[in-house]
Amino acid sequence: MFQRSGHGSQSPRVVVVTGASGGVGRAAARAFAARGDRVALVARGRTGLDAAADEIRRAGGTALPLEADVADPRAVENVAARVERELGPIDVWVNDAFTTVFAEFTDIEPDEFRRVTEVCYLGYVYGTQAALRRMLPRDHGVVVQVGSALAYRGIPLQSAYCGAKHAIQGWNEAVRCELLHRRSGVSVTMVQLPALNTPQFDWSLSRMPYRPQPVPPIYQPELAARAVVHAAGRPRRREYWVGASTVGTLLANAVAPGLLDHYLARTGYDSQMTDEPKPPGSRDNLWQPLDGIDGRDFGAHGRFGERAASRAPQPWASRHHDALALAGVAAATAAAGLAVRHRPRRR
Repeated sequence: MFQRSGHGSQSPRVVVVTGASGGVGRAAARAFAARGDRVALVARGRTGLDAAADEIRRAGGTALPLEADVADPRAVENVAARVERELGPIDVWVNDAFTTVFAEFTDIEPDEFRRVTEVCYLGYVYGTQAALRRMLPRDHGVVVQVGSALAYRGIPLQSAYCGAKHAIQGWNEAVRCELLHRRSGVSVTMVQLPALNTPQFDWSLSRMPYRPQPVPPIYQPELAARAVVHAAGRPRRREYWVGASTVGTLLANAVAPGLLDHYLARTGYDSQMTDEPKPPGSRDNLWQPLDGIDGRDFGAHGRFGERAASRAPQPWASRHHDALALAGVAAATAAAGLAVRHRPRRR
């Protein structure tokens, strides 16, 4: 349960959060409500949606739970229309809904890969289109894309998810350029997240022999939620990096992607699996929400709470990641220069 915080002179906004029944979306919805915002919660699973809405309402907030599959553009458009009818003009739209398949690329069926792409990438496209149809005529609004370090750096066993996040990255940059060209008062920004303690590792389709886990270090979803709320209030920055592992991954990939390929080939399998065999008959949420099957509310947290950190140097890193990137490139250049200088001469 979260506590309602005083929002002082902050004006309450109308916020839409997709994927709000669990994980980061659930934590972000609570964080917006704690600020005093009126929050529309969008997901497929009714049980999780109702539980999230109850949390917000018991804390004195306003919540509108809406069942919808973000892979359906008509459903997304209907969500936007209903939000504006019942809560008012949309100020912030957060795209977070996702699903995935945890397997080697050759073990993923074409329809499964398409489904992940439709939810994780096209769901963001449809949500942003629905938001911009309403925001652009008013010249006001923010769209926050919930991304990942994997938007820049692909890793084994997550080809479908990495492909979608890379697609979001390039598409969002194009949309941002168009808005800048128009000198629009509407902004899009992206929040790149680290490994998080969310239920995704218990509801994703997996074809691996052991139970999946996030690549350590692991952070709590509330850290990501605070970053999403921060980005919604300061959207002129093109993106935010959350967690030291995200900063390290993005800098390493910018400087030495080939070395990172080999490193992840060696470590990327074991680091994403526990020692526990996958339970027989495990179910997943690729085609339907799990809480719609057994009525279970998964909440915001996964099973890695004892290993998850609640804090990270996110605010400073987000404000200064351009400087960090330049420092990383400078350090790599200096190291390369030293290596060449001290390389043994050929006879």
